Amino acid sequence: MSWWERVNRWEAAHRFVIDATLTAAVALVVVPITHEVTSRGQTGMTLVLSVAVVAPLAWRRSHPTASVVSVYLAALLHMLLGYPLLLPADLAVLAALYSVTVHGPRWAHRVAITGALVGSAVVAVASFGSGIAHDMVPALWMTAFAGTIALAVWAFGLVRRQRRLTIDALVDRAHRLEVERDQQSRIATSAERARIAREMHDIVAHSLSVIIAQADGGRYAADADPAAATRALGTISETGRAALADMRRLLGVLRTEDTAPDRTPGLVLPAGATGAPGDGAVGPTAPQPDGGELETLVEQVRASGVRISLVRMGTPRRLPPGAGLTVYRICQESLTNVLKHAGPDPSVTVLVQWKSAAIRLEVSDDGRGAAAESDGLGQGLLGMRERAAMFGGSVTAGPRPGGGFRVRAELPLPPAPDDHQPTHPETLAATPVAAPHDPQERTPMTTRRPA
Repeated sequence: MSWWERVNRWEAAHRFVIDATLTAAVALVVVPITHEVTSRGQTGMTLVLSVAVVAPLAWRRSHPTASVVSVYLAALLHMLLGYPLLLPADLAVLAALYSVTVHGPRWAHRVAITGALVGSAVVAVASFGSGIAHDMVPALWMTAFAGTIALAVWAFGLVRRQRRLTIDALVDRAHRLEVERDQQSRIATSAERARIAREMHDIVAHSLSVIIAQADGGRYAADADPAAATRALGTISETGRAALADMRRLLGVLRTEDTAPDRTPGLVLPAGATGAPGDGAVGPTAPQPDGGELETLVEQVRASGVRISLVRMGTPRRLPPGAGLTVYRICQESLTNVLKHAGPDPSVTVLVQWKSAAIRLEVSDDGRGAAAESDGLGQGLLGMRERAAMFGGSVTAGPRPGGGFRVRAELPLPPAPDDHQPTHPETLAATPVAAPHDPQERTPMTTRRPA
């Protein structure tokens, strides 16, 4: 802040003190001169009247309407007492008119200029009656001159008023823009924090659930089937590496371009991965998973020992940006909940149905369903609903009739063109279809990946 801005702020905060000091200084000069010019050897009444005219200027900016009314009343009073002019004290009328025009309400300065013009005529008439003007011609000239001076002061005050209002509007707009900028920044930060939290939850919860399931199974099978324990350790290793790669992709956006990649001592990377930004395995520029990688997700869960099948209906097509990741994450979280709550040896079906204007994902199991225990602290269902809501979709979750649990998500899609081509033709292999877990609730299946 410059010294001039500091001076202006101090002056705006101490208006009455400054105006009162200046008024007192002016009165010390103007009042004696007025008394000497107009007293004509009479008593000190002119001193009192001069002070009455000048003194209200002390609050000309803090209370401009009251100030101009007081000055006008004092000027009218001295005319009624036989003093048509008190010069130079009567110049306070013009100062009061200017102040109310700049700082007062609109109606006040309009009334003030009307009063000043009427007062100019009254002064001319009073001067003619008291003998100051010997005929009407000088009186008329006096009226025109005083009225012109009043109009000029009023016009100058209007210019200053408009400038002050413009500056105040610009200051207010700048303040509102700063507030809006801060609000937008907080909203963007909150949205990004929520997005990262959802991604972290999906990655960590799913991967740890698979790792825990593999570790428990490997521990129980170690004595009877060492080969199964070895496979479990391999699955744990692959799941951990995949989770690490997802974490690095997610957190890579938080790094600056010149930040070196993380080189954790002893870290084992997948074959061909170096940890550099250009690596497709762990680099921050690697693409996020989408709906076309559901088969890989299902295979990963199947490797943990869960009986799971993937069913596709309809003709796949390209999803809008971000929608594929949403479908993948909803399926991932649903399968994570199966591993955590469905109980031992559940049977799971993942249904992906392509409709004309929507894609429907359904993950159902025959596990514990409503009897499943939960600590109530999970954010998985909330995260799934938030993801679907961003694309205008919906997610419903709850126990199935007859046992088990179902998560159903549906996202709207742009209408398919007439000449569309399958985005993933390899997923349309005609494989014999087994009956789903709830035959009475399913439409006939057209394709299915073998378990």
